[in-house]
Amino acid sequence: MKFIPYAHQDISKEDIKEVVKVLKSDFITQGPKIEEFEKKLADFTGAKYAVAFNSGTAALHAAYFAYGLKGKDEFITSPMTFAATSNAGLYLGAKPVFCDIQPETGNIDPNLIKKCITKKTRFVAPIHYGGNPVDLEAISKIAKKHNLGIIEDACHALGARYKNSKIGDCEYSDMAAFSFHPVKHITTGEGGAVTTNNKNYYEKLLIFRTHGIAKEKLLNTSPGEWYCEMQYLGYNYRITDFQAALGLSQIKRLPEFIKKRREIAKIYNKEFKDNQYFESQVQTKDAKSAYHLYPILLKDVLIKKKSQIFSTLRANGLGIQVHYIPVYFHPYYRQLGYEIGLCPEAERFYKREISIPMFPTLKDREIRYVINTLNEVISHI
Repeated sequence: MKFIPYAHQDISKEDIKEVVKVLKSDFITQGPKIEEFEKKLADFTGAKYAVAFNSGTAALHAAYFAYGLKGKDEFITSPMTFAATSNAGLYLGAKPVFCDIQPETGNIDPNLIKKCITKKTRFVAPIHYGGNPVDLEAISKIAKKHNLGIIEDACHALGARYKNSKIGDCEYSDMAAFSFHPVKHITTGEGGAVTTNNKNYYEKLLIFRTHGIAKEKLLNTSPGEWYCEMQYLGYNYRITDFQAALGLSQIKRLPEFIKKRREIAKIYNKEFKDNQYFESQVQTKDAKSAYHLYPILLKDVLIKKKSQIFSTLRANGLGIQVHYIPVYFHPYYRQLGYEIGLCPEAERFYKREISIPMFPTLKDREIRYVINTLNEVISHI
């Protein structure tokens, strides 16, 4: 059996054909495909607006900027995420405040958010861990009571649902950020986007991704048609037209991708029920996961053997991964004053978690190999 990664993109001949068309056209960047992709993404999620960026990190940074986050502000998020979720606030001089998680889901615990709120708090940035939506309604009630915003890190959750809401429609939030990295549900190579229903945020997002330069709603009097002006300190976070063309082709296949991920999860759930070595992630009530990840959680007695289990599984062809090292474990965050012990449940989750292969093109024999190898390796150890 060949090496099976934990995630992998699926690029079709049609995807390639659409990219080549753009490469042969007049516009390979700053052209019409970008707006077309944004409209398709807005239609899919149900949001009024979507703005595409060159990465999920850029999307988060832009969303925080559009909301008005700045130096001395604080925002609340989970440490069980990729560093970009909190880094995006650091870029703006703000302070991430880490809130502990629900041990069974890996998502931020709404019951603990209140304890993290101070006079400096501006918004909550919950992560839909592994594609499993957080309890948005509970977080929304807290945010409204304390006059806080909500910016969803939905980089794992394109295609997921919460109650009657699609993740990204921003029914419960101000904005939602997505990633189109190859391990995600659709890919543009590198890429990301922000969805919102707020026109003011939408306009700021557009300007921020292009160096902070505006051609409309000018502050100075225009001397001619050539005129533009820099209104903010923005960045070059533009996505290209050939990336957008890939995204457009991929988003047509997104329902198929999500369906396949859920079918694989159903098999795993059945096979791993009452497993004596590990547990599966519990799905959030009233939510339907997009299954970006399929995390297993080792029983406590196996925590000390995780490194051996991890190495042996990889030696047997399983490209497993760990999601995530708690953000404040990283040396940079330790230098900022964050200490180990801050979020005990997140730290325990990290010690137990292993992400196993989960992507739409997994073949039946590969799924069976994953299941058998997991059980055989762990039982032997």
